Amino acid sequence: MLKQQTLKGSFSLNGKGLHTGVKLTVTFNPAPEHHGYKIQRIDLDDQPILDAVAENVVDTTRGTVLGKNGVKVSTVEHALAALYAAGIDNCLIQVNGPEFPILDGSAKAYVECIKRVGIEEQAAPKDYYIIKSKIEFRDEETGSSIIVLPDDKFSLNVLISYDSNILNNQYATLENMNDFPNEIASARTFVFVREIEPLLNAGLIKGGDLDNAIVIYEKQMTQDNFDKLADVMGVPHMDASHLGYINHIPLVWPNEPARHKLLDIIGDLALTGKPIKGRIIATRPGHTINNKFARQLRKEIRLHEIQAPIYNCNEKPLMDVNRIRELLPHRYPFQLVDKVIAIGANHIVGVKNVTSNEPFFQGHFPQEPVMPGVLQIEAMAQVGGLLVLNSVDEPERYSTYFLKIDNVKFRQKVVPGDTLIFRVELTAPIRRGISTMKGYVFVGEKIVCEAEFMAQIVKNK
Repeated sequence: MLKQQTLKGSFSLNGKGLHTGVKLTVTFNPAPEHHGYKIQRIDLDDQPILDAVAENVVDTTRGTVLGKNGVKVSTVEHALAALYAAGIDNCLIQVNGPEFPILDGSAKAYVECIKRVGIEEQAAPKDYYIIKSKIEFRDEETGSSIIVLPDDKFSLNVLISYDSNILNNQYATLENMNDFPNEIASARTFVFVREIEPLLNAGLIKGGDLDNAIVIYEKQMTQDNFDKLADVMGVPHMDASHLGYINHIPLVWPNEPARHKLLDIIGDLALTGKPIKGRIIATRPGHTINNKFARQLRKEIRLHEIQAPIYNCNEKPLMDVNRIRELLPHRYPFQLVDKVIAIGANHIVGVKNVTSNEPFFQGHFPQEPVMPGVLQIEAMAQVGGLLVLNSVDEPERYSTYFLKIDNVKFRQKVVPGDTLIFRVELTAPIRRGISTMKGYVFVGEKIVCEAEFMAQIVKNK
C-alpha cells in the first residue's frame, strides 16, 4: 500500500508577482500526515492559513485565486501542480504577499527544488479517490468540457482550440506523472497581444513580461498601437506586420501552450484534496471550468468518503474457503467468509456471498429475509481475525478472541443475492497480542455496516 508523502526539507523561491509586480518569497515546508496543502500569509499580522481546496477559490479571471475571510492568495496553480505530480500529499506553503511569484511562468523551478530537497514517506496510507464511473462537466456557453473516466492511474488528455491562425488546435497528453518533470513542467503560460491592454486596465499582469510568458501576436494592429503596447510591456519596438510568437526563449515544444493548459489542470485538480485514479479528458479547459469540475469532484468525494474495494470475481482469491478453514475454527453454519481477495500489512478485504439457503433466513423474517446485523458483525470479525493471524508465523497455532466492539452502525439491510465486501484495517500497531481495527461492509458502492473492534491473539495450539 502506498503511503502519504511530504518534503524532506524546506525550500524557498523568490521573484515578482505576475499581477502585483511586487517582489515575493514563497517557502514550502514539510507537514504532518493528513495535513493536505495549506497556504499561510506570513506578511499579515495574524498570519492566517488558507486550506487549498476548491471551495476556497474566489476568482479565476487570470489564474487561480484562493480566498477566505478577506485573505487572498493568487497564482497558486503552478506550484500545486508540481506538488501534486510529485505525489506530495502534505505541505505548508508560506508566502509574504498576495500571490506566488510567477518565476518563468512554468512549474520548472518548483520541480527542481522538490528534487533537490527530496520526498519523505509517511506512515499513513495514501488516500486515493478512485474514479469508478464517468463524471462529466460541460459549459455549453464556451464549449468547454472536462470528463474523468475510470483508470488505474492519473492521466490527462487536453485539447485546446482558439480562433487564431497562430494558435489554433493543439493537443497534449500525460500518461504517467513520473514524466511531468520532463514533459510538462517547463511549459510556460501564454497570453494573446489583444488581451494585454484589457488585463492591464483591469489592474492585472503588472509583473508580466517576456521572461515569464509566451506572447502570441496573431491579429495585426497599426504600427503606432503596437509601439505603444511595446512601451507598456517594456520591450523594444517590433515590426507590426510580423505575426507569430513573441518571446525571448524559443518554444520548448511546438504544443507548449497545450502542455501548459495540462499543467494548469493538474494544479487546479490538486484542490480536490486527494490524489485521483482516473483519466481526465479536457476540451478547451480554463481555470473557471477546472474549478467548477474540482468542486463537483469534491462533492463526489464527500458522498463516497469511504470507497468500496474493487472486486473482480474473475481474479483468483488470496485465500479460498479451504485455506480459511485452516486458520479459523468456525464451521457450518458459522463460517461466514468465503474468500479473501486482498491483504496488506494493515488491511484485508474479504467476500461473502449471501444466498437464500442461509440457515438463519428460516427464522429471521422468512417472509422478508434479512441477514441479522449481529451476523454481519461476526463475519466482519472473522475477516479481522484473518488479518491479525496474517501477522504471525504459524498462524494455524493461534486463535483470535474479540474483546470489544464499538460504534456499530447499520446503514442498509442485507438480503439474499447480496455480495458482501469487507474491508478491515488496523487502527494501531499490534502490541502484546492486542489489536484494534475498523471495519466496513459494502454491498456494491454502499456501506451497509461499520464497526470498531479490539481483539486478542493467543497461541494455544
